[in-house]
Amino acid sequence: MLELNKWFFAQLANFLLLLVLLNIILFKPLLRLFKERDSRINGALDEARAFDKDKDGILAQVDSKLVEGRTKAKSTFEALSKEGMEEQKKALAAAQSSAAELNSKAKDEIAASTEKARASLKSDVENFSKQIVEKLVKA
Repeated sequence: MLELNKWFFAQLANFLLLLVLLNIILFKPLLRLFKERDSRINGALDEARAFDKDKDGILAQVDSKLVEGRTKAKSTFEALSKEGMEEQKKALAAAQSSAAELNSKAKDEIAASTEKARASLKSDVENFSKQIVEKLVKA
């Protein structure tokens, strides 16, 4: 059984003294370190959350600028494409009118050459017929 003698009180006093000393030397500094560590971790988490919010805001801005840029590029592309089609139509019309003029000139030249050739052949036919008649009369 438990005897309450002087050694019990000596051990109890020794235990309480050790508990006080350990509390002062070990437990309080460890608790303080744990609290500091916890506050640093919470601070880092809060900072990470703030960075995450900033990141989301920046990503939203980047996305909006990308959409704006794509829209602007699309409208510019469409305008330039339309302008190019108009230039192509103008060039085609100019080429067609030029080809029509060349065709008309060529037809006129061919008609003139044909008339010249007919006139020349007519005079040659008349000369040949005269020569034939003269040869037949002489013979």
